[in-house]
Amino acid sequence: MKKAIKMLSLTALLLAGTTAVEAQEKVETTVSADVVSQYIWRGLDLGNPALQPTLGIEYKGLSLEAWGSVGLTDSSDAKEFDLTLSYTIGGLNFGVSDYWFSNGLDPQGRYFKYDAHGTNHVFEGFVGYDFGVASVAWYTNFAGADGVNKKGKRAYSSYFEVAAPFKLATCDWQATAGAVPHATDYYGTSGFAVINLALRATKEIKVTNSFSIPIFGEVVGNPCSQKAYLVFGLTLRP
Repeated sequence: MKKAIKMLSLTALLLAGTTAVEAQEKVETTVSADVVSQYIWRGLDLGNPALQPTLGIEYKGLSLEAWGSVGLTDSSDAKEFDLTLSYTIGGLNFGVSDYWFSNGLDPQGRYFKYDAHGTNHVFEGFVGYDFGVASVAWYTNFAGADGVNKKGKRAYSSYFEVAAPFKLATCDWQATAGAVPHATDYYGTSGFAVINLALRATKEIKVTNSFSIPIFGEVVGNPCSQKAYLVFGLTLRP
């Protein structure tokens, strides 16, 4: 009887282990959309109220995500369509992003135009590490419609930031500090400059027992441009 119990226990453990491995190997899909009162990115004002959908797929740490933005109140706001391929292992995350804007070097806004001096695409590489209590990340443009430095040469515009999540009261918070290391008109800097100081609070609003809507508020300051913003948004997802 004891032997039978041991065999059953061993079988249960093996099945549990198999289930855990299968769960880790499942393909995860993300479908969501943010509605924001103002499009603020890395301390820069990129537009008025916008709808920003996301479609992503992830498998074993490898992910491909499509993200977009379209203005809701001003037809002159640029449309944006981004693709990001990344890989996460432990706390390490790295990848490349392709940003495309309807406004840019190509006045016709053609997506499939990749000419070095006539494209509306910007290609960026990034690497980051999440320590749990805080995360750090570095981003550098390596091709496409990058900015220029003081000499008029490609700036290889870079940005780095530190973000720290925490809980306070009934909200999830995140404090972010971001800076540009050198001169580039892509970020509007003439040298090293802090361009993004942000504090965001997120809270789940329960609609039904099985459905809730995350809402968020964010205060953003850009010491370099002397601008400040207050943003409200909500996230829609299945």
